[in-house]
Amino acid sequence: MEVLVAVADAGGFARAARALSISPPSVTRLINDLEGELGVTLLHRTTRRVTLTDSGEVFLADARQIVEDYRAASETARGAFCQPTGQLRVTAPTLFGQHYVTPILTEFLGSYGDVSVDTAYLDRVVSLGDEGFDVAFRIGALPDSALKAVRVGSVRRVVCGCPSYFREHGLPQAPRDLAEHRVLAARPVTPTDEWRFAGQLSVRVRPRLSFNSIPAAIAATREGWGLCRVLSYQIGPELGSGGLQTVLSEFEPDPLPVHIVHGEGRRASAKVRTFVDLAKERLQANSYIN
Repeated sequence: MEVLVAVADAGGFARAARALSISPPSVTRLINDLEGELGVTLLHRTTRRVTLTDSGEVFLADARQIVEDYRAASETARGAFCQPTGQLRVTAPTLFGQHYVTPILTEFLGSYGDVSVDTAYLDRVVSLGDEGFDVAFRIGALPDSALKAVRVGSVRRVVCGCPSYFREHGLPQAPRDLAEHRVLAARPVTPTDEWRFAGQLSVRVRPRLSFNSIPAAIAATREGWGLCRVLSYQIGPELGSGGLQTVLSEFEPDPLPVHIVHGEGRRASAKVRTFVDLAKERLQANSYIN
């Protein structure tokens, strides 16, 4: 079953063999043995790709859970439930990870020499179970799920600019004043030109400059080109250094919650429990997230 999970995740026998540090013929033999024992075909094989059959899709979900339960039991037997060991896989939004998660990870690794960490900073919602992550940082309302969630703070949707821009163009006093200012758009945060504020107030802006990259939008704002809307954590370092400042604070919509989520529940391994506890403590003390 562990080999089946590896083949499904890797999308091929050779890549799964490399991930498991065994030979490709061994992978083929183990899959054949599993299919023979079950009496069903789990994988479609062609010379170019390997895909799951309908039976394979159904069996994979149970197999993945069984493998995870076995690993948890093995870690408990070896003492991992008490002492952090093994690899921890963590995912977070890109800038949130760069600014706030990385310092926590390096502190964590400095304290526990038997742990390694694999990170993926991505601006999309990652499925912990399907993609093999232990811990995720999520911004925004959470859907109902079996994941364990710990709230660590909140972030705001802010309008910002640099001090030199405000000296030249003045401060907007209300959202309608944005019509008189140069506006640029960070599309991952503001995919439309309808900016919503508190009290169901909305204004239509006309960005002359748009970016699909939040760091690029922040850089242009810091250089004084115009005003931009981002999430407060994304400009935390710039706010601290004075490179940017926020405006229209009294018109901001409700903050977005920040959670740490993981799927191990009551049997969470020491590496997960210890990291989550550390991250909770550090993030709840961070003024840019609270």
